[in-house]
Amino acid sequence: MYRSLFPRDMFAEMDRLHREMQQAFDLSPTIRGFGRTGFPALNVGSTPQAIEIYAFAPGVDPATLDVQLERGLLTIAGERKGSLGDSDEAAAVHINERFEGAFRRVITLPEDADTDAVQARYRDGILQITVQRQAAAQPRRISVN
Repeated sequence: MYRSLFPRDMFAEMDRLHREMQQAFDLSPTIRGFGRTGFPALNVGSTPQAIEIYAFAPGVDPATLDVQLERGLLTIAGERKGSLGDSDEAAAVHINERFEGAFRRVITLPEDADTDAVQARYRDGILQITVQRQAAAQPRRISVN
């Protein structure tokens, strides 16, 4: 009964541009204020003995992950290949919200991080990086005579 003046594809294109602008300027609101900063999502926590970093990166080949530590900066880089193949050009993609492409996240470590004691494990789409704290920085009990 009602006909649109614009084809549906135009609205899909406008929606895609809107999402790209939000990602470029990181203006999407969340409960903590501004939007999330990228892929992979990170959880960072610490104990008196270590700093624990969890990077949620499903679909990433662990052999392509590049984890580097230099001057107190931990860098996680890699690439996630697209799940939609380019083999059939006649096929149309209607929604594609899954991140694909190159990524890079950088985390500043505290001064008491022991850069010689770092472990990285990838399992079930989660990269877990454990950075031990220096022994001199860990709490200890001093006996009183």
